[in-house]
Amino acid sequence: MRLVKWIVAVLLSSGTYVFAQQAQFPIESTPSSQENEFIDDNLIVAALDSLSNLKYFESVENTKSHLFNNKYNFLPNFIPSYPDSVYYYRLQRLDVESPIELTYNNYVRAFIELYANRKRGTTSRVLGLAQIYFPLIEQQLDMYNLPLELKYLAIVESALNPEARSRVGASGLWQFMYYTGKVYGLEATSYVDDRNDPVKATTAACKHFRDLYNIYHDWLLVLAAYNSGPGNVNKAIRRSGGKMSFWEIRSYLPRETRDYVPAFIAVNYVMNYSNEHNLYPVMPRIVYHETDTVAVISPLTISLLADKLKIPVEDLEFLNPTFRKGFIPATANNPYFIRLPKKSVADFINNEQSLYAAFQLKGYDPAQFMAQTADEAAFNIVTKKITHKVHKGENIGSIARKYDCSTQEIKKWNHLRRASVYNGQKLAIYVQTRVAVPGAKNRNKTSPQEETQEKNLAQNNNDSLKEKVEGQQKPAPVAVKAKYHVVKKGEYLTKIATKYNVSVTDLLAWNKLKNRNVVVGQKIRINAPALPAVAVAAKADTNEKVVSNIKEGNSGKEKLIFYTVQTGDTLWSIAEKYEGITVNQIREWNNLSSSEKLKVGQKIKVIVPGG
Repeated sequence: MRLVKWIVAVLLSSGTYVFAQQAQFPIESTPSSQENEFIDDNLIVAALDSLSNLKYFESVENTKSHLFNNKYNFLPNFIPSYPDSVYYYRLQRLDVESPIELTYNNYVRAFIELYANRKRGTTSRVLGLAQIYFPLIEQQLDMYNLPLELKYLAIVESALNPEARSRVGASGLWQFMYYTGKVYGLEATSYVDDRNDPVKATTAACKHFRDLYNIYHDWLLVLAAYNSGPGNVNKAIRRSGGKMSFWEIRSYLPRETRDYVPAFIAVNYVMNYSNEHNLYPVMPRIVYHETDTVAVISPLTISLLADKLKIPVEDLEFLNPTFRKGFIPATANNPYFIRLPKKSVADFINNEQSLYAAFQLKGYDPAQFMAQTADEAAFNIVTKKITHKVHKGENIGSIARKYDCSTQEIKKWNHLRRASVYNGQKLAIYVQTRVAVPGAKNRNKTSPQEETQEKNLAQNNNDSLKEKVEGQQKPAPVAVKAKYHVVKKGEYLTKIATKYNVSVTDLLAWNKLKNRNVVVGQKIRINAPALPAVAVAAKADTNEKVVSNIKEGNSGKEKLIFYTVQTGDTLWSIAEKYEGITVNQIREWNNLSSSEKLKVGQKIKVIVPGG
């Protein structure tokens, strides 16, 4: 009898005994095979797979941390398996210590199976990368008074790969879309992408979490909104009859979001019970506390730094994922901070000037890079049409989320009366991309021959201008009616500029804004303010060139002006600069067809009243 009692006690303590009363904890019915199809082609799995090509782990042998002992004496390739009761009680322990509800069910178990069994090698790498990124993520979460468990969301999003990029363009540890990143201060150019900066992106993610929590006051709903957007969560709440629990609205959410929260809970479990699953971290060659930052104040390349400082180039690329093409476009007025191994910091400081000199000697042209990194002025916003084929489980909300647009825009583009789509349907989607204008600064310059001709023309016109100006104490302004746009929820300066075919630079100037931040309800001027008639005529040293008085009218003489096309200019925006001028008139004066596009540096004839 004692022997029987001892055997039962051993079984209970080891957790291998399957409880007869499994109804004690909520286990949902096993998802159908159709429900589990996502595992083979899923963004969460794709994030894990992105680590397989990460050079930071190449040629690394015997890197499993010796700090984590195999306290259960598992064989090297043994994969432990546990009953539901063990998973349930372990998650209960984690749930007690977390403000985020950590529920166990079969959806969560499916992702425990993914991270602990099917993707064991990748999970070991994630455990190693956590040694680099968790300290800085926890520091930011603590600063914003957010649950530290949110650090595990970065694993679901990117598998802690700072260079991860989704098929829809989301980038970095926290997978920010381009325009969402802009809302939270993450800038992107051809050479630098703040979304890939672990510190900046984590700060932006914390602000986003805080904003979402102020809406829902429930962390699982915050996670769902982070993935699919507040609009999709709000629709799911309405369709569920006003339920405010993730598990109650789950069936109304996009397919990807239905998986997102269970994956987050599963990652919480696996990261805390990795040893119980015979998982140990593959340690990177350099960990966070072994690195430091230095300021770069002149252009450099990652490859040159790696060569001179004797650091593997893949290490420097991994530590500095912000620089998309390995080029650091730094200047004295706009320095960049790079992360180096601590042992190399002194070498950089002692040889800083020679490094900058070596960059010049190698034949690089800093001006070539600088012209393409000058914010909006060196870029054109180009709208491209793509075709999206609706897949099973998608809805118009999830598609809008993928392409960073609104459901109303998708309905308008495709002449849809209702917000419903069907499997296999093809939708026209218009996406906005920024295209660098090579040598944009130089294009705006007039050739010496053109300058001579225009100066002569302007000089010939000076006498007639002087006659008009003399005797006038104050020049009469050209009447231009101000047009305004009221900022709506979800709008930002770039989107407003694109809507009205003007540049961000113009909006900043017209509204005397110091930065790009706008708030809901703010009035933004979308056309150029009035200019004095004399000032318009006298702009011989700018992009407008007064040539001659060519015409008599009821209002007096008219002037022919040559306007030099700037980055972001359209016929509409040029017409708006002058009172009474229409797009059709500009086309007629310049023999332009309706399909002909303007080019930066092109001279456009404009006839304006002389006043």
